Amino acid sequence: MSVRNTSAQKRRTKAVVASWIGTTIEYYDNAAYGLAASLIFAPLFFPSADPTVGTLLSLASFAIGFVARPVGAVVFGHFGDRIGRKTTLMITLVMMGVATFLIGVLPTYDQVGIAAPVLLITCRILQGVSVGGEYGGAILMTVEHADKGRRGFFGSLVNTGSTAGLLLANLAFLPVFTLPKEQMLDWAWRIPFLISAVLVVVGYFVRRAVDESPDFARAKEAGEVAKLPIVEVLRHQGRTVILLALAILAAGVSFTMGSVYSLTYGPDGLGLSDDAMLRVLLPATAVILVCVPAFGALADKVGVRRVFLISAASLVVLPFVWFALLDTRQYGLMLLGFVLFFIGYSANYAVVPAYFSQAFPPALRYTGMSIGFTAGLILGNAFAPAIAASFLDSTGGWFAIALYMGGAALVSLIAGTFLHPSSDPADEPAPVAVPVR
Repeated sequence: MSVRNTSAQKRRTKAVVASWIGTTIEYYDNAAYGLAASLIFAPLFFPSADPTVGTLLSLASFAIGFVARPVGAVVFGHFGDRIGRKTTLMITLVMMGVATFLIGVLPTYDQVGIAAPVLLITCRILQGVSVGGEYGGAILMTVEHADKGRRGFFGSLVNTGSTAGLLLANLAFLPVFTLPKEQMLDWAWRIPFLISAVLVVVGYFVRRAVDESPDFARAKEAGEVAKLPIVEVLRHQGRTVILLALAILAAGVSFTMGSVYSLTYGPDGLGLSDDAMLRVLLPATAVILVCVPAFGALADKVGVRRVFLISAASLVVLPFVWFALLDTRQYGLMLLGFVLFFIGYSANYAVVPAYFSQAFPPALRYTGMSIGFTAGLILGNAFAPAIAASFLDSTGGWFAIALYMGGAALVSLIAGTFLHPSSDPADEPAPVAVPVR
């Protein structure tokens, strides 16, 4: 292997590791909030005479973080396309860590009254702004460092970070949920949020060691960097942004329902203990960690478009299978339901980085990806738990919830058929990364 190839491989490895760690931390923080919103925050920050109302308010605070993401998508997308991916991603990582740590030290409603939920929502908004600029950049740092024929695989590696973050958050909360409820609500719930500070320090120093994206470096060297990327994206790439937002619905709804709402459905819909569903979810997440890179590698051979469309079609049907197996209340069958559901989700989510990033030219890619992806998350992830909870409360069963999930996947399938690669000639991997200072 030549020195040139060795150097390129090292840059690619550093980019993958840095993006993976950053994405893991971001999703750990987001999943920690989702877990707490499902099972803890209602009595601490949203006390109500009706427990259902408290739960809905708590889940709504989870949704607020998604509503805040467009701000981060526009702001950090602008800087990501103007000054570079690396610096922007370091800022988003620190912002997320600070917001999550602050949640761990907040006073509760009993201590300061209405100020408690206001402070909690403020921190959640900061989380949302951060994530709005994080995911698109993390994808690009990996995909743009990879050879074009391996972008499916390397992009999928970054996406395992979301599952790793979910797994870490679940592991952090598992001992918390096993404590007596009084201790859990008194102090133990804070620990998973405080741990975030350690993770952020590690992630910050890892990202500092990464070279700038070669695609961005070449675009800047060629003078292609736009003064106002958002204007150029809306003027020339508006249709693509809309299609991307709709195409991500299947993965977004599936992930949020599987990782967040399932924990509410366990006690509310099946009458299980608070930690029973978590014990099913934890081993099932291993399926995602294995299947996402496997489907990414497969996509490099058979095509990312084909894998995306087939997996979206599978997610039209799989929610019905998932809920039917959950309703048995038998651990083995419940686990099987999660495994089947997560296989379909893994195939779809694995190819999102390669499939979506190629839809934009390099000079507008951070902004276009961030806005489209964030808009899709608002449509899908943000309100999915609250919508599902209201369906369960009004119908008393899961069929309407599964219909909602399948409908979202159908929309993604249709949108995905109209999503095509950018014809920009700059959308080619650079043989050598050019550092941008």
